[in-house]
Amino acid sequence: MSGDVARAYRRAADLVDKILKGQKPADIPVEQPTKFELVINLKTAKALGIDAPPSLLALADEVIE
Repeated sequence: MSGDVARAYRRAADLVDKILKGQKPADIPVEQPTKFELVINLKTAKALGIDAPPSLLALADEVIE
């Protein structure tokens, strides 16, 4: 499990804990993501007929062959 997924599970557990302790879900502030990842799956792109330009591949955080 990647660190980002583990972090998301911890945040979800924190929210569940607050709700179980009686806090109303409507009173819990909405959190905005602070990090975004660009992952390109070349096999799926090819199956969809999409060509990923080299400049986009260079920007990607991860390229799946």
